[in-house]
Amino acid sequence: MSKKVAVVTGANKGIGLAIVRGICKAGFPGDVVLTARNEKLGREAVEMLREEGFETIFHQLDICDQSSAERLRDSLQNKYGGLDILINNAGIAFKNDAVEPFEEQAEVTMRTNFWGTLQVSRALLPLLRPNARVVNVSSFVSQRALGQCSPQLQAKFRDAELTEEDLCSLMEEFVKAAQRQAHQAEGWPSTAYGTTKIGVTVLSRIQARVLSQTRPADGILLNACCPGWVRTDMAGSKAPKSPEEGAETPVYLALLPQGEKGPHGQLVSDKAVQEW
Repeated sequence: MSKKVAVVTGANKGIGLAIVRGICKAGFPGDVVLTARNEKLGREAVEMLREEGFETIFHQLDICDQSSAERLRDSLQNKYGGLDILINNAGIAFKNDAVEPFEEQAEVTMRTNFWGTLQVSRALLPLLRPNARVVNVSSFVSQRALGQCSPQLQAKFRDAELTEEDLCSLMEEFVKAAQRQAHQAEGWPSTAYGTTKIGVTVLSRIQARVLSQTRPADGILLNACCPGWVRTDMAGSKAPKSPEEGAETPVYLALLPQGEKGPHGQLVSDKAVQEW
């Protein structure tokens, strides 16, 4: 049997780095691949972990670049013949004092957080082996943003039959509405980050449903999670959780034992399923 392999995106710092460290500490019986857009920073992170006693492998990945995702896919296929853990952690957020106009924030944040996550998923989910685990890092902000949507939009995002194509159309609608400066008038919340994380949470629900339909006997579990408010470059120094505390739920979901039936297709925070 081929060696097991886990992949963590956006993992040269913050929560992603803490997730890699957590998987290593737990004694994952295989290779842990740390990916980052910046090769220098990624390799420095791998070296830092090596000094801590954790052996990891670096692979460059820009989630916004389809060819980059395909190169990672091909490398995993050639070296391992499959994939056992995927943690889609890479993402961005504009600061509260950002000077970029909202329409620009909406387009840039959506391109990374939703479209980038979708691109990596489309490349790598076909590699999943039986009993694989997938964790899409979302946010509690997705719940809050959902509550700020119009009742019509809330119903669409909660629709158990919503397709990936439908969701992509909704995410495109938000960006176009933001560019017209009409997003609030059309029922959208005034948070680009929150709306992209609605996309990640709902995408996870759709992906889990499709896996249950197409590979019902394979025991694959896929969830979205909220790490909490974590002290990172993105969230700031006032957040109550350390990166290690933020990594606890993603690592828990990534290492759910073989034979577990759930959670699956859920939003999980502090190791507990959240209402959506």
